[in-house]
Amino acid sequence: MSLFHLILVALIQGLTEFLPVSSSGHLILLPGLTGMQDQGQMIDVAVHVGTLFAVILYFWSDVKVAAHGTTRLMKGKVDTQGAWLAMCLGIATVPVMAFGLILMVTGLGDMLRSVALIGWTMLIFGLVLYWTDQKGAVEKTAARWSIKDAAVMGLWQAIALIPGTSRSGATISGARHLGYGREDAAKLAMLMSIPTIIVSGLVLGVEVIADANMQLARDSILAATLAFISALFALTLMMRLLRSVSFTPYVIYRVILGIVLLVYAYS
Repeated sequence: MSLFHLILVALIQGLTEFLPVSSSGHLILLPGLTGMQDQGQMIDVAVHVGTLFAVILYFWSDVKVAAHGTTRLMKGKVDTQGAWLAMCLGIATVPVMAFGLILMVTGLGDMLRSVALIGWTMLIFGLVLYWTDQKGAVEKTAARWSIKDAAVMGLWQAIALIPGTSRSGATISGARHLGYGREDAAKLAMLMSIPTIIVSGLVLGVEVIADANMQLARDSILAATLAFISALFALTLMMRLLRSVSFTPYVIYRVILGIVLLVYAYS
């Protein structure tokens, strides 16, 4: 794998993981449209680890609260804000784990990696994001996240396993539809990504650990570092822009890309 290819994969993953534009869709399009070889699961794991550290660092205060709450939750106690947050995050992660298992066991995941499908999901879920962002009320806050809302957002997150949908875009859409403001919707979506990335990383990690070698290990460290830096930059920029800008710029990008992909796929 060339250095240029490695850098390209890491930057694409880092910049698109938390923006509502679908990182998986962009990574599938890279070899599909350029003829480059697939980067392989080891690099996939590495860039996911990089983005994981980025979101943990950015939301460190909330992550620390949830981590302390997890220990309370494991004792069967939901008597602190952290324990409640940890429980809601766990509930929100169940649907994506279940749907992910179905895709893996049935082999449907590989069947969904087409340019045409990504074009449709880019377009459709871009419009869904626009509709929920424009019509969604602002009557709830992240601090008052409920079990019901966590479960509903978990279903939205599960749908995002379809390439091109965007995990962050789908969960933000779900949160806006439920009545959370833009910043709170994005915050909950980002916190939901932590257990999801951890689970997916562990699953992929078990599959590739036997094939690891020194060169691949060095490539993985570089990819993880670049993904971390670019993801932290993209996440910081998005959260700051949300104070004054809606999700419309991302919607415009998704719609244009979706149309281009559909023209390419059906021409």
